[in-house]
Amino acid sequence: MSSPEDIARARQIKELEPLHEAWTQWTRTRESLQETLPLLADTDPAMRALASEEYTSITSTLTSHIQDIFPHLLVPASTTRQLSAMMELKSGVGGSEASLFLADLLRVYTRYANVNRWKTQVIASNQTDGGGLKDAIVEVKGEGAYDALRWESGVHRVQRVPATEASGRTHTSTVAVIVLPLAEESESMNGDDELFSMDDVKVEVMRARGAGGQHVNKTESAVRLTHVPTGVTVSMQDERSQHQNKRRAFQVLRARLMDIKLTKDIENRRATRRNLVRTADRSEKIRTYNYAQDRVTDHRIGLSLMNLTSFMEGDGVQDFLDALQRNHDEDVMEEMIGDADS
Repeated sequence: MSSPEDIARARQIKELEPLHEAWTQWTRTRESLQETLPLLADTDPAMRALASEEYTSITSTLTSHIQDIFPHLLVPASTTRQLSAMMELKSGVGGSEASLFLADLLRVYTRYANVNRWKTQVIASNQTDGGGLKDAIVEVKGEGAYDALRWESGVHRVQRVPATEASGRTHTSTVAVIVLPLAEESESMNGDDELFSMDDVKVEVMRARGAGGQHVNKTESAVRLTHVPTGVTVSMQDERSQHQNKRRAFQVLRARLMDIKLTKDIENRRATRRNLVRTADRSEKIRTYNYAQDRVTDHRIGLSLMNLTSFMEGDGVQDFLDALQRNHDEDVMEEMIGDADS
C-alpha cells in the first residue's frame, strides 16, 4: 500500500508533466528554427519558399509558448484543484418562468458534468406546479469540479417569451447560482470537524412539511442546523429518515463554511484579491441568455456566443469556463509581475 508521502510525490510529478511537455516542445521547436534559418538563404527558390513557410509556422508556435502556454503554467497551482463542487440554484425575479429556467440550467450543468465524467446527484429541491424548480442543491463529484464550476457563481438572467405568454411579450427572469467547495464527508456527525465545533452547531428536528405547509409524515425526520458563530442555517427534509437528512445537512453546512473560509483566504492573499473577490460577488449579474437573438453573453469578460440552443444542451459551457480561467490567469500574472516590480 502506498504511503501518503508516495501519493503526494506521485501527484506532484503528475502536476509537473504539463510544464515538462511544454519545455520539451519549446526546445524541439527552437532546434527546428535553427535548422530552418540557413535554408531561408538557399539558392533554390522552391527550397526558400518551403523554408519560409516552415519559419512562419515555427515562429507562431514559439510565440504561442511565450504568450499563452508558459504564463499559464507559471500561475500557482490552485489549492482547491482536488475538490468536488456543490451547486445551489435559487429562482429570483420572474416567478414561474424563473423556476422553469432554473430547471433548464440544472440540466445544462448535469450534461456538462456527464461529459467530464463527474457524478451528479440532486440532494434537495422544491418543485413548482408548472414543472419548474423553486430551488435545488446538486452535488458534482469529481476532481476539478469546483475549480471549473466556481465561475458560475452569480446571477444568471434569461430573456425569452414564456410558453404561456399569448401576446408574445419577452419576460426577464433570474436564477442565482452559488458554487461551493465540496470535500469528502466526515465519518462522524457527532464529533468536531476542522471547519466547526459541534458545540457551535444548534441541531433541531421537526416533521417534514409539504408545499402547502402541511405535515407530510408523522415522524420528526426533517433537520435544521444553525452554525451559531456565522449564522449559517441549513434545512433538509428530502430524505426519508432523520439520520439521512442530518447527514445531508452537515454536508451542506460543511460546504458553506468551507466557502466562507476560502473567501477569507482569498481576501488575505494580495495576488488574487482583485480578481476573485469580484468574481465571488453572488449578487453580480454574470450572464444573460437572450433567446430572441439566440445569444448568450458573459458580462465579466464581454464574451458573447451564438447558438444558445446548443449551449443549453451543455455544449458551449466549456468555452466560457476556459475564457474565464484564462482571464483569471492573466490577472494573477499581472499581480505577480506587479509584486516583483514593487
